Amino acid sequence: MRIGLFIPCYVNAIYPQVALASYKLLTHFGMDVDYPVDQTCCGQPMANAGFEDKALPLANQFNELFDQYDYIVAPSGSCVGFVKDGYPRIMEKDGCTSKVSGKVYDMCEFLHDILKIDSLPGSFPHKVSLHNSCHGLRELKLGSASELNIKPYSKIKDLLSLVKDVEVVEPERVDECCGFGGMFSIEEPAVSIRMGNDKVGCHIATGAEYITGPDSSCLMHMGGIVDKNKLPIKMIHVVEILAAGL
Repeated sequence: MRIGLFIPCYVNAIYPQVALASYKLLTHFGMDVDYPVDQTCCGQPMANAGFEDKALPLANQFNELFDQYDYIVAPSGSCVGFVKDGYPRIMEKDGCTSKVSGKVYDMCEFLHDILKIDSLPGSFPHKVSLHNSCHGLRELKLGSASELNIKPYSKIKDLLSLVKDVEVVEPERVDECCGFGGMFSIEEPAVSIRMGNDKVGCHIATGAEYITGPDSSCLMHMGGIVDKNKLPIKMIHVVEILAAGL
């Protein structure tokens, strides 16, 4: 199974350890992993700002670069969601077809739904509070959104249950947004910060040592609030926990 490892630009620049953990996990499970060195931003920031035409060249480049792989996997639910749901609409305007949207997966989604892993070798002896990112929850269906009133499930909790010694808890208002929202945090910074403060407070109230989740963007937003206010909790991407011991 040939995997194209898609590392979003902000992960590459700020959280390279998440990229390395993703590579370790995929190779541990026997995947033939390639990292296309010419990959760039997927175009989500332009599209979110209302400039979808500016995202089109990046979508076309991504389309050509990653079409050769059986699956495309990335440790970022929001970027995966954009490639999956945004590319077909954007490229259709230019008379093109997305060849990648049907085979791009978030790392947790890929491990849970495609590889269907049932064991992990590592240990993470810490209490972690799970943050359900909006894109992962509502676009990629990594868990059950509360407003749907369906039987609760969480693919991320399923995966974390395979890690020895980890204790997983969830905050009050479990799927409430942290306030990042890409352009929202720039256009409405005061509201974004207040939402972030509230969310971090809910995570701290669980008594957890770490906040974890599938999207570094949400962890970056909350991490900034934690650092600025010197709060007693740390951030860690869920992929880093899953790769513990590899």
